Amino acid sequence: MRIKWKKIIITATDLVLAIYLILAVTSWNNPDESKLLCTKVNINISDSNNAGFLTATEIKQILEKAHLYPLNKKIADINPRRIEEALKVGPFINTAQCYKTKDGHININITQRMPIIRIMSSNGADYYLDDNGGILPNSKYTSDLIIATGNISNNYARLYIAPLAKTISSSPLWLNQIEQINVLPDRGIELVPRVGNHIIFLGYLPKNNGPWQRKHDINIFVTKKLSRLEKFYKYGLSQAGWNKYSYINIEFDNQIICKKHNEKDEKAEKDAMLKKAPSEQVENKQRTEEEEREKARKELKRQEESTEGLTE
Repeated sequence: MRIKWKKIIITATDLVLAIYLILAVTSWNNPDESKLLCTKVNINISDSNNAGFLTATEIKQILEKAHLYPLNKKIADINPRRIEEALKVGPFINTAQCYKTKDGHININITQRMPIIRIMSSNGADYYLDDNGGILPNSKYTSDLIIATGNISNNYARLYIAPLAKTISSSPLWLNQIEQINVLPDRGIELVPRVGNHIIFLGYLPKNNGPWQRKHDINIFVTKKLSRLEKFYKYGLSQAGWNKYSYINIEFDNQIICKKHNEKDEKAEKDAMLKKAPSEQVENKQRTEEEEREKARKELKRQEESTEGLTE
């Protein structure tokens, strides 16, 4: 049997070439990490331009403190998993993802816990709540958040104030209008607006043991109340004046109860005017009698002068 050497040589050459190409591509995609250094660290933080606690500088400081900041270190010595675990310990970090690139860069992607309200309770507690009801410690964060004051325990803040704040924050109108939530001793909820010199009494938040049902009920309750308040603002206060009322009660579904602004002062002023009126009448009467007497004296003097003239 005649061996086709030409065909075998061609096939072998193609096979060697294929193996060479595979090794070349693999080597290019996976450079030698033993010599490659990290030349750049890219730190990306979600919503860092709009809100949140974290900056890239703070992430760098966390990693430097843990001796894990990768810049100028060998790529082979960098452990992305250790970097992620070190970052997740931070109270303001929700998720952390770290990975290497073929050009010697390290990418770190951070999602942060977003604060929606600041709690400053009557018992001295001062902290933030995120959008899931988690407690965040007080920090240098200075964004214009709603502040909740009054009789607020940590448990009540997480279970009730957080859903309330989340519902308010979901509406651009109320996010900009409401600047404070105040919890009364009986757990009644007051809202303090930015525009208008009045207090809004919202009522009492619905109670439910189930976390999902409780959040749902609070959302429905608050949305319904604020919808009625928006109509009152539009058709009531816009005509009567934003400072006419000092207290607006929207607790009941079939009515809105308003208390006039400075009602006591208005009553006191009215009473003072009523007291002042009789004294003014007496004063006017006295002034009239004095004028009449002066007029009579002048007339008598004129008559006397006239009589003396006739005698002469």
